[in-house]
Amino acid sequence: MLLRRLVPVFCASHQFRAYSVTKERIGFIGIGNMGTHMAANLIKSGHSLIVHDKDSAAVEKLVALGAKAATDPATVAMETSTIVTMLPSSPHVLDVYRGANGIMSTVKHNSLVIDSSTIDPAVTKDIASEALDKKIAYLDAPVSGGVAKARDGQLTFIVGGSKEAFSRAKPFLGHMGANVIHCGDNGCGQAVKICNNMMLAISMIGTSEVLHLGIKLGLDPKLLTDVLNVSTGRTYCSELYNPCPGIGPIATNNYEGGFGVKLMAKDLGLAQDAATNYKQAIPLGSTAHQLYRLISQSELAELDFSSAFKFLQEPDNCHY
Repeated sequence: MLLRRLVPVFCASHQFRAYSVTKERIGFIGIGNMGTHMAANLIKSGHSLIVHDKDSAAVEKLVALGAKAATDPATVAMETSTIVTMLPSSPHVLDVYRGANGIMSTVKHNSLVIDSSTIDPAVTKDIASEALDKKIAYLDAPVSGGVAKARDGQLTFIVGGSKEAFSRAKPFLGHMGANVIHCGDNGCGQAVKICNNMMLAISMIGTSEVLHLGIKLGLDPKLLTDVLNVSTGRTYCSELYNPCPGIGPIATNNYEGGFGVKLMAKDLGLAQDAATNYKQAIPLGSTAHQLYRLISQSELAELDFSSAFKFLQEPDNCHY
C-alpha cells in the first residue's frame, strides 16, 4: 500500500500554505544511464527518494531534483522499506546486496526489494532464497526499452516473483514504465530478459549485414530500409533502432549513448551460460556472443551496440 504524507507548500500569491501529496519514500541504488531517468521519473510522480551510487556526480543530479543521498546500500535499507536496484552485472548486485554495508545487513522485515539489473537467473534465485528467509518480498524486474524509453517513462518491466509482491510493486513501476508484466516466479524475469536481448543482438547483426550487402549491390540504404519496413524483413532494428548513420538516431549521433557494446556482450554471455547449462543449441546466439566480444575489444567498445554496423564495415572484421 502506498503511504502518503502532506507536505506544506507556501503559495506567495495568496499568502497561505497549500498542501501537496508526497508518496512513500523509495530507495534507489544504481544511478547510471538507465537508473538516472528511472529515479527522476519516480521523483516526478511524487515519491521522495533516497539514492546511492559510487558516482557522486550522478547522485548530485538527483539531489538537485529533491532526492536524499545515502552513503551506502545499508543506509538506504535502514531508511525505507521499498528499494529498487539498477546495476551493471551479477558481481555488482551481489556486492550491493551481500557486501559490507549491503542491503541485507539492515533490511527490514516485509520490505519490498526490486532488482532491475540484468543478471544471471541463478544469482537472482539465490538472492530470492535469502530474501525469503529474511521475510522480504523480492522481485527480479529487468527492463527493456533503452535510455530513451527510460527517460520518457515508457520502459517494459519483465517481472519475476510472487503475485503478492508484484501487486505491491506494480503501481510505482508504472511511473517508470508503460508495460509491467508478471512472468512467473523469481528468475523468470531474468530468463525472459536474456532471451529478449539474444533476439535483439541477432537482429542487430542481421540488419547490419543486410544493409551492408545492399550498399555493395548499389542500393541506397534509406530506400532499402523503407522497403524492409513494409515487407517481411522488418525488425525492431530496421525500423526503430536502425544502425546506419543518417537513418537511425543513435547511429547518426556517432553511436554515443544507448545500450553499450559491453553490456550486450555480458547479456549474451548470460544467454550462452544458460544454454550450456540446459544443453540447448543456440548457434546464432553463440555467433552473436562471439561478435560482441570482439567488438568489446575494439575501438568501438564504449559505444552503443548498434555500432556492430560500423564494425562490419571493415573487411578484416568479417571472419568472426
